[in-house]
Amino acid sequence: MDFHRPWFGKIVKWIWILFLVALLSLPSYILCVKYNVFWLFGGMPSLAAIENPENDLSSEVISADGASLGRYFLYNRSQVGYEQLSPALVNTLLISEDHRFLDHSGLDFVAFTRVVRGVVSGNLQGGGSTLTQQLAKNLFTINPELDGPLAKLGRGPKRFIQKTKEWIIAVHMERNFTKEEIIAIYLNTCNFSNNAYGIKVASETYFGKHPSRLTVQEAAVLVGMLQSPALFNPKDHPEAAVKKRNEVLNKLYVHKYIKSKDEYEGLIAEPIKMKYSVQNQNWGLATYFRTAIQSELLKWCEEHGYNLWESGLKIYTTIDSRMQLLAEQAMKDRMSGLQRDFIQQWKAKKRDPWVDEKTGEESKTFLKRKVKNSAAYKALVKLYGENSDSVNILLNKKRRMTIFTWNGDRDTLFSSMDSIRYYNRFLQCGILSMDPSNGAVKAWVGGLNHKYFKYDHVRQGARQPGSVFKPLVYGTYLEAGYTPCQKLFDISPSVKLPDGRMWRPKNSDGGYGSGEELTLRKGLALSVNSVSAQLIQKVGAQSVVDFARRLGVESPLDPVPSLCLGTSDVTLAEMVAAYCTFVNLGFYNEPYYITRIEDKYGNVIENFVPKVHQALDEQTAYSIVFLLEGGVQEPGGTSGGLSEEVKRNNDIGGKTGTTQGASDGWYVGITHNLVTGVWVGGDERSIRFPSWSFGSGAKSARPIWDKYMTKIYKHPETGYKKGYFKQPSSTTISYDCAKYDNIEEGDTTANLQEPDFVIPQ
Repeated sequence: MDFHRPWFGKIVKWIWILFLVALLSLPSYILCVKYNVFWLFGGMPSLAAIENPENDLSSEVISADGASLGRYFLYNRSQVGYEQLSPALVNTLLISEDHRFLDHSGLDFVAFTRVVRGVVSGNLQGGGSTLTQQLAKNLFTINPELDGPLAKLGRGPKRFIQKTKEWIIAVHMERNFTKEEIIAIYLNTCNFSNNAYGIKVASETYFGKHPSRLTVQEAAVLVGMLQSPALFNPKDHPEAAVKKRNEVLNKLYVHKYIKSKDEYEGLIAEPIKMKYSVQNQNWGLATYFRTAIQSELLKWCEEHGYNLWESGLKIYTTIDSRMQLLAEQAMKDRMSGLQRDFIQQWKAKKRDPWVDEKTGEESKTFLKRKVKNSAAYKALVKLYGENSDSVNILLNKKRRMTIFTWNGDRDTLFSSMDSIRYYNRFLQCGILSMDPSNGAVKAWVGGLNHKYFKYDHVRQGARQPGSVFKPLVYGTYLEAGYTPCQKLFDISPSVKLPDGRMWRPKNSDGGYGSGEELTLRKGLALSVNSVSAQLIQKVGAQSVVDFARRLGVESPLDPVPSLCLGTSDVTLAEMVAAYCTFVNLGFYNEPYYITRIEDKYGNVIENFVPKVHQALDEQTAYSIVFLLEGGVQEPGGTSGGLSEEVKRNNDIGGKTGTTQGASDGWYVGITHNLVTGVWVGGDERSIRFPSWSFGSGAKSARPIWDKYMTKIYKHPETGYKKGYFKQPSSTTISYDCAKYDNIEEGDTTANLQEPDFVIPQ
């Protein structure tokens, strides 16, 4: 070649000119992008944003013993630190995605030249983005708010500018973060499909474990999903996920992380063993509790400038995850068998369990009302009109659906009508367990299964408490100056009502009293209605209402004589808190369930303390405890059927409750350090037990309390052990009722005479 020809010199000259222009223009271009010259390129995130990248974080609910109960989220994401990542996961990520990560400073020029060579040759062999660049892309560059006018020229210019921003951000992040921090931030920002954002949620969703425990094979599955979460999702595309996992495992073998060929072949031969569970409000422990406190947390967040769904709050609660699990297990143990017997007995009667209040027969309007209130009916009426035949046809058309059973979810063919009939035949249950010393809620079970039954039967549902309310009537009477050993005859009084009618309650045997003389303790132990009626007649119904108000009962209470039998609706939470006051010697603690809230950095935003006031004097409170112990100790007492294992070397009191018409069964049991209430019944009052005896609190609710306490005492690590009730520092009352059995009439030494007071009208 003739190097002396004029044209050759010109070519060389232009090559040098182009090279120098490129050399000078590249940094100029980067500076233009960085500083958004003439506002053409779109903004860059601030230095503070780069150094403190923020993600939308789910807020986590944490138990008193440090367990995660669940989260509130729009995008289910929760962060972990580098030290919480398994070595297998870290090595799999680096080898698969960026094996020179520890050697470069944000930009991998070796990978970049490979990409250029691939573009020129038409043989692309992988991308040139480093892990840091991918992190920059996840956090910032795909944000539409950062696009400028040049991005509107097309996909190519837009992506080139975004890529430039990735380089700039990646270099800055490498200067301000350690390699370990970058790895952790990257994994915390990745999308793993199925609303699982971040490695912690992904690990829990697909494998039911914390990322610190991920194996090589599990890590390969999750790392393989990074390129296309939807395509390589092991739940939806198992074959593609296995293929991708094996590609990742092959890289580990090539890079000598998997040491032997036998180990590698063994790993790729195994199927993906998932423990798949999508996290939502139906997932985890204390589902009803989390739903119940959500409105309070939303209000708190609004007042303090936080977003419950995206601020990454840590909400610490009084719930003990171990006790919560035991309560849920006790409920399942009893309710599954009770439900079976419930269905069998109603089948034997050849009728459904919804009852007409007036006739006592099966309600003819129940299903019609439930159908008209259903979402399916309302949607069909909106489409076809209320009187269209299509509505009825489609309501009865069967389709595939998954239903709840006590043996697990089951796929079946059901119509909307089938579904309404099926779910309304279920008995429901509520359990609340509280520490009486401070009102701390330790376990909260609002229903059978939050996925299928949303209604909370702890605080949302108010029902007639029946005889569970009687201790408040007795307490009002004792506070007026009487003693637990006061005797009354078992004779039901006749009370004239304001409208002129007479009210005379029957006892559980259907009669108006045996005429036997009973102490107050025995009257409550046997749950004798005639005694309760005499007490409210003496003190007045309004006094009972006022007494209940001091114990935190806020539900509407009718100041009528029948209140003594528990005819006004109350919540389980109200009754448990009232009983806690008795055990706590008269000090009422408002139910207390949130201890503190921290921001995502671990800073305490607010501490919460129990709200307490003295509602009763300690002598009255202890006297009620003494009465409640009678249910266990008196012959024939309604708590006498408790297991010896629970009663042995332990102070226990309790009260059953069964409502008229057999709609509700209650039991509230007390020990020196734990008060637990149980309610069992249908979702509506018209859903009845097959008989009064079947639905009695002693048969339906008390066994659940017994099972729960048995489990508690088998787990001393919860801190709730057997013991004895606190007693008042001083008292003028004798609690030995046996010595008063032969007291002669008129003897005042026993302190049995009625005090001189005016009966409220």
